[in-house]
Amino acid sequence: QVQLVESGGGLVQPGGSLRLSCAASGFTFSSATMSWDRQAPGKEREFVAHSIRISGSTIYADSAKGRFSISRDNAKNTVYLQMNSLKPEDTDVYYCRAVVDYTSYWGQGTRVTVSS
Repeated sequence: QVQLVESGGGLVQPGGSLRLSCAASGFTFSSATMSWDRQAPGKEREFVAHSIRISGSTIYADSAKGRFSISRDNAKNTVYLQMNSLKPEDTDVYYCRAVVDYTSYWGQGTRVTVSS
């Protein structure tokens, strides 16, 4: 079955950087659109970035443009989210998402806290 395991979250000071990783299994990774979403307590989950299947094209939410970068390593079945210039408002649980046969799957999430 589809499994997504995120890692790399933690506590970082404002202006700092983190790289999140998501190890995927149970599906053909190179054929799946991979994304990162995030969710704060009491709020809806929101889109952060896509890595479009096959083409590798990327799409970002306005809040992520210029600061975050999504990438994928199809040989390792892993998608990354490099986050730079982090702000306190980036504090959230970050989820990896895979769209497989028109169905979305999420991992368990990794918590990112931006605070001094």
